[in-house]
Amino acid sequence: MSKITDEDYRSIPLNATLALAALAIIIGGMKLGADLLVPLLLALFIAVVCTSPVQWLHHKGLNLRAAVCITLLVLVAFVLLIGVLVVNSFGTFIEALPDIEARLYEHYWSILNRLAAHGFAFSPDELGQLFDMEEDASWVPMILGELGNLFMQSVVVALLVVFMLFETLSFRSKMSSALENPAPSLKRFSEFSLTLKRYLAVKTVISLITGVLVWLACVVLGVGFPLLWGVLAFALNFIPNIGSALAAVPPVLLLLVSQDGGVFQAFLLAMAYLVINFVLGNLIEPRVMGRALGLSSFVAFLSLVVWGWIFGVVGMLLSVLLTMTLKIALDSHPQTRWMAHLLGPGKRMRMRRRGEVLEAQDRATRSPSQR
Repeated sequence: MSKITDEDYRSIPLNATLALAALAIIIGGMKLGADLLVPLLLALFIAVVCTSPVQWLHHKGLNLRAAVCITLLVLVAFVLLIGVLVVNSFGTFIEALPDIEARLYEHYWSILNRLAAHGFAFSPDELGQLFDMEEDASWVPMILGELGNLFMQSVVVALLVVFMLFETLSFRSKMSSALENPAPSLKRFSEFSLTLKRYLAVKTVISLITGVLVWLACVVLGVGFPLLWGVLAFALNFIPNIGSALAAVPPVLLLLVSQDGGVFQAFLLAMAYLVINFVLGNLIEPRVMGRALGLSSFVAFLSLVVWGWIFGVVGMLLSVLLTMTLKIALDSHPQTRWMAHLLGPGKRMRMRRRGEVLEAQDRATRSPSQR
């Protein structure tokens, strides 16, 4: 057993400093290149999700190119259908927006006057000047400009997904010819790819179910533009901790100030959001994901802050996906597995996972008569 010398101890701070400097350079590079990296990351995750139906169609007898084409056609048709419905709903929402603003403004002034009447030391007129909706209506053109930018980004992402899916057809052969001993690398990459596809598929399905249930709740309670709130719940479900709360704010406020709504209906809608996200996010999703695909609460929230700072709103949407991708990649290599454990939920969960692995290995080594 080798003895650790004083020089080894002295090199530890230097290595830590170099690692932190390299991490700062990498984060700074991602921050500067966010406009380029965001479409690439979105396309990569979509392509990873689409590889499962491609492989399923290939196992059914289709060649790979035909399977890729059919998968892309189904994906484009689904996205176009949802896009048309959302655009129509959003257009109706924009038309009804002045009336909604007027009702919100009335409730806002009513709350300020009630608080002032109970002795709170502020003037409703001064606060009204800070939040005057009539003077500042420039946010509507800003939203329309962002929607145009989103459309252009979507076209770029769609083209990247097409090329990435066709690139996967020859990826294994390229890796085999590029590496001298490709077997270990291909094995680790296969494990990483399978785990990532499983995580993305489960997260997408859970988010889709969340959106459908939110849409149903909005329809039952009579909230306007239910499809818009369902799509919003689907998208924001990818944001950890605060995504579900952010998705609930617009429809709850809309139901609160609408003529057919009120405090009781808004409370029921808020409870529906709470129940949907508690059941799916805290009961069903961890069981379907498995214990190996967990993140600690602190790491999930920290990833929201870090990736949101680097990539903006898209980084917040992809924060858990990016952190889970990093965790899966670290867990697929023995030398970096300890870092994946640091991102995990805790020692008890890791001990359960280790017990499951040992039990599976023990069953595999038994003879058929012992089983």
